[in-house]
Amino acid sequence: MSQQLAIDSFAFARNGRVLEGTLAVSDLERLHDLLAEVEGEVRFRVQGVKGEQGQAQLRLTASATLPLACQRCLGAIDFAVEVDSLLELVPEGAEMSQDELEDDSKDFLPVAGELDVAELVEDEVLLALPVAPRHEKCSLPGATEAGERISPFAVLAGLKGKPN
Repeated sequence: MSQQLAIDSFAFARNGRVLEGTLAVSDLERLHDLLAEVEGEVRFRVQGVKGEQGQAQLRLTASATLPLACQRCLGAIDFAVEVDSLLELVPEGAEMSQDELEDDSKDFLPVAGELDVAELVEDEVLLALPVAPRHEKCSLPGATEAGERISPFAVLAGLKGKPN
């Protein structure tokens, strides 16, 4: 990645700091295999906040329009990505109860040392993408519109009901 954005996440959250910017899609290498074209940028904003019990949290918002590769025709689909995540920071390796791990109302972010913001933004964008993007109507690559297809079982249908 050409941009190295690193923050001390706990101090960032404790002080209520804000970081805004853009990342070139070409720098987000893990996205490349999902895209029809590697172009554009992702706008992001990271804000440090304190939770109800004073826990350190990061609010991450990100937006982009990405040209995803259709899983049927391999053509481009412009997909609008909107991320709005509230991540509770926990020290890496911290013990967590089973109840905390199963609580779907919270997203935990284990952190050791500095946090790479570009990597965090890329992770959240990847999570927001559809598993198998497809156009509503498209055909398989190489498929031709050669008129009506004849079923390979059409001959068998003609034999149905005839005595041996």
